[in-house]
Amino acid sequence: MDQNASETSGRQKLMQSIIDAGTKAFSPDVPESLRAQATREFDELIQRTKTLNVLGALNILVRPGHVPPWLRSKLMEELTRVPLRPDGVRATLEFVFSVHPSSTVRVSEAAVPQKKGANITHEALTLASNLLSAPPASVAPETWYSAISPQLLVLLDGGEGPELVKVASYVVGFGILGRKAAGAPGTAGWKYFAEPMLNHIKPPPGFSNEAGTERDGIVDLTKQEILVQHNELLTALRRLHALLVSHPNPGLCKRLLAPLVLPLWALASRPEAPPAVAEPVCSSALELLKTYSMLMPSPGLVLLLARNLGYIGGHNTSSPEWVYQAAEDGHVQIVDARPLLTNKSDQAFRFTLEHIDRKTAKLLDLVTSTLSDADISASFLELLKRWLASNHNPDRSGIIVQQDNDEEEDSVAKLAEVKTLQAMMERFPEKLATQPKHILDLVSQIIARAGNSPDGDDEVAGVALSLLNMVVTVPGFQKSRVEPAVLSLIESSLDRLSNGSTDLSRTANNLRLLLLYRDEIDSASSVTSTSLPTDQQVEDRKTYALAISYITQPDSPAPVRSEGLNLIATLITSQSPVLDIPGILVLLSSLISDADEYIYLRIIKLYALLANNHPRSVTRELTDHFVDAKEAHPLDARLRFGEALVQVIQRLGQTFTGALAAGVGNALLSVAGRRGRRPKTEAKQLREQRLQAQRNREAAEAWGGEVPDMSDPMTEEERARKELLERIVDGWDESKRGMEDVRVRASALSVLGAAVEVNAAGLGQGLVTGAVDLCVAVLQLERGLEKGILRRAAVLFVMSFVKALEEAREKGRALGLGFGKEAQEDVMRTLRYVAETDNDGLVVQHAKDVVESLETWQVVKLLPASSSQQPPLGEALTKLTGLEVDPERSAALHENRPSRPRIEEVE
Repeated sequence: MDQNASETSGRQKLMQSIIDAGTKAFSPDVPESLRAQATREFDELIQRTKTLNVLGALNILVRPGHVPPWLRSKLMEELTRVPLRPDGVRATLEFVFSVHPSSTVRVSEAAVPQKKGANITHEALTLASNLLSAPPASVAPETWYSAISPQLLVLLDGGEGPELVKVASYVVGFGILGRKAAGAPGTAGWKYFAEPMLNHIKPPPGFSNEAGTERDGIVDLTKQEILVQHNELLTALRRLHALLVSHPNPGLCKRLLAPLVLPLWALASRPEAPPAVAEPVCSSALELLKTYSMLMPSPGLVLLLARNLGYIGGHNTSSPEWVYQAAEDGHVQIVDARPLLTNKSDQAFRFTLEHIDRKTAKLLDLVTSTLSDADISASFLELLKRWLASNHNPDRSGIIVQQDNDEEEDSVAKLAEVKTLQAMMERFPEKLATQPKHILDLVSQIIARAGNSPDGDDEVAGVALSLLNMVVTVPGFQKSRVEPAVLSLIESSLDRLSNGSTDLSRTANNLRLLLLYRDEIDSASSVTSTSLPTDQQVEDRKTYALAISYITQPDSPAPVRSEGLNLIATLITSQSPVLDIPGILVLLSSLISDADEYIYLRIIKLYALLANNHPRSVTRELTDHFVDAKEAHPLDARLRFGEALVQVIQRLGQTFTGALAAGVGNALLSVAGRRGRRPKTEAKQLREQRLQAQRNREAAEAWGGEVPDMSDPMTEEERARKELLERIVDGWDESKRGMEDVRVRASALSVLGAAVEVNAAGLGQGLVTGAVDLCVAVLQLERGLEKGILRRAAVLFVMSFVKALEEAREKGRALGLGFGKEAQEDVMRTLRYVAETDNDGLVVQHAKDVVESLETWQVVKLLPASSSQQPPLGEALTKLTGLEVDPERSAALHENRPSRPRIEEVE
């Protein structure tokens, strides 16, 4: 306790010193002759004080009422400039996470070191990001980002723990690079956060690194200039990977990885990389390339990689400015390629058939692991079209001027494309046949040209016949599903080819016969057209399988999981018949407990989308999980199920009625009551109580007595508020053993209130009356401090009930709910008592509001009802019956004719 008192005394002395120095420097009463010296002394005091101490002192002083306004503005400016210190970012993060209300823990828990990372909540993370991402008005963006960039990028390295990696990636990815003002190319944020990573993976033109060839102050001109050292390249890859996979930000992934596709491919496909290099460099590059391929699945990516299989570096592939090269120890570095251009026989420029085969295999591995069957088929068709276009040159008599190096480069690219085509046909022919329509269109054009030209290219026609055979022999193929024009062209072309004298004649004749009797073969096998899925169903099945793989793979990065959820939402919105609804519900229920906020918020939206077409299945699933009879879900998950149930009920609207509404309402009513008993929860509470007692004993033994209070000094009001909050939370955790959690009961009443507002008549009189009686009983009997949130929910349910009554009155609708005078008096009496005696301020305020609303409703309901919507209360009382102040105007209005204009004298 002496140490705590000493720290408190030191904090008070520092605060007083800052006030005294600030008064001398910034007080309006100080003469100008003394202000300059006093300002220097104030700045020196702030600079020589430790960062955490400055944050704690300034955070207290800038609160209203502690210092004069003219000093508060100066202290606020100093507080916003703290991140500019060398350790300012780390100190700011620690301070925010320690004082934010959502991150606080009890004193006994704070005394024991945490073994599972910092207690960082999403609310505290958002606040920290807002503080660091935007520079204050007194600091230029260049100055701000240049100071905080090294500190945040170091946190991405992971040396300070995985939790701070996620924090830094959130601040950089969402707060800085995610905003157009700070993260667009050309801005200060892009310059100091994106370029240090991108430039060390793909150096821009004119990039130099004199330290790369300098050793002991001597520049060795005989060696190649090293633009990027191995450790710099490795650090850039590690930071980029941490930034992109820690949080879901597909847009940022595309922006950062799009210019790095070829460099990442060159690193990921290095054939001679030793294990020491392959693990940190090649694996990181391959993971980033897979992430980009999953987010941007397109034939263009496969074409780009196939045409640049031998990419080794640089912006100009024919004359690269720099290349990736292995050092003597095998580590990859980036070196200047200009000295190598004079000697094209150098190992860096040697690209053999063996290299092509190895890289083709790696390309197909990448394609198989990231692209769907439809994307693979589309990529194959694009490659095939390029190859056909390069082989078909109608004007062979013309003179073609081509440089030697261009011819060599083009021949290597063509060879790589042909090898890729051949490998794709050999490795997965069944995937290529997933788009038969496009293949048949292309094949019909090729063989038609070959049949009409006697000296046609047999190689091209042979490839076309192979593709045709692959499509026709697929199980389930039927001629009736082929466009008649395309089928007629294929059959006529096969007739001409089969009558020729080329080597392809026999193959063409066999295919002609197979195509002629294909339907008869299927009829013998009892294959009907109705059993075959449509093209859209095939695509939907592939999309569904791809989405499930994105979501369920344990190593899927956050942007990929987010993309998987987007694919599921697309299928749900399009009402695809391939969706396995029970399987989807099981998947969503398993993901809603995820700690990442972006996951469970999207899950809740998916439940609402599913409810459009499957209301019974979705509401039954959500109700069962919310009730949790088997005690299988933690508290947070049950509350999220309740939130999802609210959104589903609101989306159903007036269709939430009958047995569906009765089942949900009765389940919620049982949860909101006090009779639920949970034996598994009781056993868990006892275990946690024993574990907490053991922690307290260990902490006391470690301190040799009572555990000191390490928190910042607080005023009496703050201390009282903290003790009150601890009593409430302890009451939640240590309520009657085995009883239903107060927070779940409050959530159940909130869901019931939303249901009453949506469709009170659909719930039925008995259920609504029972809910009102339950709320009255809660307000009368459960008066404990820890039951405040339950009483709030009870009062708000009554408010929802009154709103439903008023809305029904305005629309001239009868709800069929019995709420007579005696019941009204009972509710009013209870609410007035609560408004005068409750110890929870929000309960008191809510009760007063409900009393006022109920009194207004009692008056308004006396007005005569009409078939149309009633006007507001002030507009409803327009005249007294039997009294006509202006008989002529009233008669004119009754007869729907205009009254005579009158001239009146106005003073």
